[in-house]
Amino acid sequence: MTPSTLRIATRKSALALWQAEHVAGLLRAAHPGLRVELVPLSTRGDEILDKSLATIGGKGLFLKELEVAMLEDRADLAVHSLKDVPSELEPGFALPAILPRADAADAFVSNDYAELMALPHGARVGTSSLRRQAQLRAVRPDLTLLDLRGNVGTRLQKLDAGHYEAILLACAGLERLGLHDRIRSRLAAPSWLPAPGQAAIAIEARADQPAVLEALAVLDDADTRLAVTAERAMNQALGGSCTVPVGAWCTVAERGLHLRGMVGDVSSGRLLIAEDSGTVDDALALGDKVAQALFAQGAEALLGR
Repeated sequence: MTPSTLRIATRKSALALWQAEHVAGLLRAAHPGLRVELVPLSTRGDEILDKSLATIGGKGLFLKELEVAMLEDRADLAVHSLKDVPSELEPGFALPAILPRADAADAFVSNDYAELMALPHGARVGTSSLRRQAQLRAVRPDLTLLDLRGNVGTRLQKLDAGHYEAILLACAGLERLGLHDRIRSRLAAPSWLPAPGQAAIAIEARADQPAVLEALAVLDDADTRLAVTAERAMNQALGGSCTVPVGAWCTVAERGLHLRGMVGDVSSGRLLIAEDSGTVDDALALGDKVAQALFAQGAEALLGR
């Protein structure tokens, strides 16, 4: 039986609120008469902006307060960008729904230059993502790479204030906020790999709430779940987090799944690439297979293991 009310825990950033409102609208459409309320919360990942995520504990910092709210029965579900969700959830939680994926490419954003290769020698590029830094270093070793934290609006303000010649953001986030015009060019697979799960919205809930899980499951997109399952399995096998430069892109077709994975080195720009294919029943095995192929190329050294 569908609950009469569902409470969504969400971060307070404009993008997080957009995603929560989007899920709320989908739930109301799927379950006429359902009341959906937002429970905006602040997380440590939002509050600590003077340090990189890698040094303060990783992307899981964006989840902890939302999970506590669910455990304390202040919320029934949480909405996340899937790329921020650790490969292994905390015990007692599940992901009953993953929404259809948006544009998973990275966005090259600049006020003066149309694309990455047009930047002048030594240009300052802002991104705190080690995955983006490693790929930037591979194609433009001359660039000056600088950290960039904060929500989308804050990052764009820093660009507009002249702190950088360009910054890299996610296309999906810009498009969801109505900022598509800020995208000068796309950095896209297969030549440029996104984070595992990038551009997919995930819904998290307590595993011991069957009525809630059932109400949320109607929003699940099967193809997106298959693709991100392979990507996240690869990431987990590598021990990946925001502290290591890992990229992944899985496509789903009638022939099955194809996964391309990357491990990079920020200092040298060295990129290890592996890819393989599998059936739709083998998403987890495919992720592990590509991870093992990366280990065979020497990924262990780049991952600091």
